[in-house]
Amino acid sequence: MEKTTRRQAMTVAALGAATAVAGPAAAQTKAQAHGGMQDPRSKHPKPPFPAQSQPWPGLASRMNPRPDHGETSYVGSGRLSGRKALITGGDSGMGRAAAIAFAREGADVAINYLPAEEPDAHEVVALIRAEGRKAVALPGDLRDAAFCRGLVANAVRELGGLDILVSNAGRQQSRSSIAEVSDEDFDATMKTNIYAPFWIIKAAQPHLQPGSVIIATTSEQAYDPSPDLYDYAQTKAATMNFVKSLAKQFGPKGIRVNGVAPGPVWTPLQISGGASEGKVVTFGATAPLGRPGQPAELAGIFVRLAEDDGSYTTGNIYGAGGGQGQP
Repeated sequence: MEKTTRRQAMTVAALGAATAVAGPAAAQTKAQAHGGMQDPRSKHPKPPFPAQSQPWPGLASRMNPRPDHGETSYVGSGRLSGRKALITGGDSGMGRAAAIAFAREGADVAINYLPAEEPDAHEVVALIRAEGRKAVALPGDLRDAAFCRGLVANAVRELGGLDILVSNAGRQQSRSSIAEVSDEDFDATMKTNIYAPFWIIKAAQPHLQPGSVIIATTSEQAYDPSPDLYDYAQTKAATMNFVKSLAKQFGPKGIRVNGVAPGPVWTPLQISGGASEGKVVTFGATAPLGRPGQPAELAGIFVRLAEDDGSYTTGNIYGAGGGQGQP
């Protein structure tokens, strides 16, 4: 029997029994895999999914099936050794996948999240520490300018610097008509998705040295907006735009700026108002691969954009849409 390493034992303890991704798709049979390859159609769960909803902002730990953020699958190779990263929305979704991957690539990681997301954040902190990396938990609401500025200051102090900034946190609420979008809804989405990155990047910029990177999470909604995501979609178009603008502004300083544009990905964003309960059941079914993506499937993109081997990549948007997303 293979001996269990200390790191493996710590990872298992951090995850707990409930962290296993539900369903047979979590581990393919020999008939499904050949020569180390996996069939992308059956690699992860397919719809229909159980009808489910949670209050905003939702918890990954209560989703069925539970999303895969790479907790047991991502293997690092030291590509970000010694780096210091701040990730907003780092408790779940793509932010959590990036946090796990960055830690396994050798980075220390600070994550921001809403206080209601503490149970998910606690798991992420444990996973980062299981890799022997420093983990910093910085809960708070990004809709507050003073908090955003303090977030950067606290991350720099706790990490001893900052050279990777992932602007990932987002608010998405499905409304069938513009008439149903209240002033309060619109303001909350704009503050979270547009104002917060402005405040955070502005505060972080003086701390970023040549070789540092900024990565923003945009969306296929920036290119092909859904009618029920009127406010969210326009914020993601703005994100795509600021990536290209800041890449030109920061390029002469040696700071790279890129974006990641997911298609349908299985995260708490969907089950906490981001999609109707009916759409949750069939979520991802229209993608050519027949399923939604899992956050773990984007982790490598974040690493690629952060590592030094990607040094000529700036002002670009990397997509992962299962065949239907853009770019």
